[in-house]
Amino acid sequence: MLKVNDAHILNKVDYKSYQEKVSKINEMIDENKGAGNDYTGWVNYPETFDKVEFESIKKYAKEVRDNYEVLVVCGIGGSYLGARAAIEALRGLRSDDKLEIIFFGQTFSSDYVYETLKYLEKKNFAINVISKSGTTTETAIAFRLVKELLEKKVGKEKARKAIFATTDAHKGALRELSNKEGYVTFNLPGNIGGRYSVFTAVGLFPLACAGLDIDSLMKGALEAQKACKNPSIDANPAYKYAVLRDYFYRHQKPVEMFVTYEPRLTQLGEWFKQLFGESEGKDGKGLLPHSATFSTDLHSLGQYVQDGNKIMFETILFVHNPNNDVIIPHDEKDLDGLNYLEGKSLGFVNEKAFLGTLEAHTKTGGVPNIILEVDKLDAFNLGYLFYFFMKTCAMSAYLLEVNPFNQPGVEVYKKNMFHLLGKKGY
Repeated sequence: MLKVNDAHILNKVDYKSYQEKVSKINEMIDENKGAGNDYTGWVNYPETFDKVEFESIKKYAKEVRDNYEVLVVCGIGGSYLGARAAIEALRGLRSDDKLEIIFFGQTFSSDYVYETLKYLEKKNFAINVISKSGTTTETAIAFRLVKELLEKKVGKEKARKAIFATTDAHKGALRELSNKEGYVTFNLPGNIGGRYSVFTAVGLFPLACAGLDIDSLMKGALEAQKACKNPSIDANPAYKYAVLRDYFYRHQKPVEMFVTYEPRLTQLGEWFKQLFGESEGKDGKGLLPHSATFSTDLHSLGQYVQDGNKIMFETILFVHNPNNDVIIPHDEKDLDGLNYLEGKSLGFVNEKAFLGTLEAHTKTGGVPNIILEVDKLDAFNLGYLFYFFMKTCAMSAYLLEVNPFNQPGVEVYKKNMFHLLGKKGY
């Protein structure tokens, strides 16, 4: 499971002073009375999710795995980050699974789009397009292009059977197109926003196609739902973490560095940044979420953390037991001086790097560290983590007195871009 370790925060946080406010916010979340309450469908979703659709997701995922080389997932923001984070976390970065997952529709880069389309020309691929409206510009352009390529390759009739749409159940351009063309569709609940949607078909269909255990993922999420429902800060890991984040924000630490020691968790850091940045960054408030992968970034950002401006605290997600390990061999000449490590595992070395860095950053550098400890990285624990972070985020935003579920600032660039592109009405 997960433990929130506050032994290295270099401060004494008075949790009791927060308890009354946390209890009121917890009640507000439970009773669906807070700002943005029309987007809180995720709160009980691990318990209430559509079991019939869940089985349909597994059925069609098997169809994709049995018939295609590649699944192209078209989406941006919350419509792809959770799935990508989970797939990389659980399959790793060098997966030899028979189905390749490609993420598309998250950029306007012509080079990226061109290279992806050229690659797909020689592949037998299916498409999962994810958009509540069907008009998100990056995703809509990418889907138009990849759909055209697929139809040219296999014809319109076969293409229809290879396109799976995750969208609003009743309205929107993608729903209209799906109904017209007869695509298999999955529902994106209207009361769940994109960055909170990883447990819906938005995340589950790509994960099931990737061959991952979505049953265990949902069991982990349900376990977290139960644990993170308790109003007591001492008993609720999400609320304890939220209080720590709020404390540092109010004590001249406006930046949170989210750190992992596993490259396969780098995309989890990207999901983390979207979840917290888009949820909290409003009304001139909010922590700036940053992320790093150690020990890699210790050779760059590590200098700043150690000796730079003390504007941050670190949140370390550390997995104690790696899924795979490697033993360091003996070398006869020992020119690299590493024979003192022979017979030891890289998991052991990675843990000592973590402990050495923890001491360096806290005791010498004076940077507070929150440690989120996980025993093992599997589907169950990842499901727990996703829900834990979402519940933390809701509490954190409400502690700041901002709406966790809207993103008015995101619309500004879109309006300017549409005006410059000559879109009617802008």
